[in-house]
Amino acid sequence: MKNLIKIKGDASFRKFFRKRNNKNSSILVFAKKEKFKNLLVYDAINKILNKNKILAPMLYNENYNKNFIEIQDFGNETIFKRLNKTKTNKITYFKKIIILLNRIQLIKNRKIKNFKNKNYIIPKYDKKILIKEANLFCGWYAKKYLSKKNIKKFSRKFKLIVKNLSSHLELKNNYFVHRDFHVSNLMLVNSQIGLIDSQDALIGNRAYDLASLIDDVRFKTSKSLKNKIFNLYVNKQKKLNLYKFKHDFEILSVLRNLKIIGIFTRLAFRDGKKNYLRLIPYAWNLINMRINENEIFHDLKDLLNQNFKNKLNEN
Repeated sequence: MKNLIKIKGDASFRKFFRKRNNKNSSILVFAKKEKFKNLLVYDAINKILNKNKILAPMLYNENYNKNFIEIQDFGNETIFKRLNKTKTNKITYFKKIIILLNRIQLIKNRKIKNFKNKNYIIPKYDKKILIKEANLFCGWYAKKYLSKKNIKKFSRKFKLIVKNLSSHLELKNNYFVHRDFHVSNLMLVNSQIGLIDSQDALIGNRAYDLASLIDDVRFKTSKSLKNKIFNLYVNKQKKLNLYKFKHDFEILSVLRNLKIIGIFTRLAFRDGKKNYLRLIPYAWNLINMRINENEIFHDLKDLLNQNFKNKLNEN
């Protein structure tokens, strides 16, 4: 079709096209693989967000049989792009993002009718999922870079450490968690911030989305700015056990970035998306920073130093 322009995709199996019609535009999202999650669930989560006055793309049309939905176009200006402009006051934007995160975490309704008129209930982000995700590091990255002899021993120790770390999480799984809450998924829509890529949302630990935002592999920030953003969040909370929250924040940041290294390796070598490899050194940098801040990471630090010392200390 002449009025369809292909636009840059993401790490999912979806393809995106901008549809222009006179002065109006919309986005067509195509997904043959993981269609239920990428089309039906994506729209269901967006409906929940919109119901709670969080700006997310509205559904215009759907043709599930032909593997696509048509949704609201938020344009091209991500917060990531804006923050990369030299004169941008970063903390001003992060203040607005923290306000948005607080509003997201107030969401109580977790059930919605999807466009097939079936109930969708947001699942829990339980420890099984968290452990399975972190273990992607073994299945893809470690498997690629360690010898067959070493991988078995490493995997056994790594999986025990991950299980142990997840068992030390203190906070309840009772908050809406976007799971990819970072500046590339936040759009500037007029004077508001719109949220995209929400199909993986679960009900989980309130520290998770803050860890995604602060320890974002795509956007390098100083330790000083990371601390300022962390404090922006905690200073807005009335009833928060700071010790427990910081403890969970650090564990979730490390587990998330181990998962990301696994996923980016899979994207590169299974799906041919080699551009994700360039983000892995900063993920190592973030892991290294966090495992040096808390004694709970002692065993993980030892294991990674024994097997990936050059990667862990990479700048």
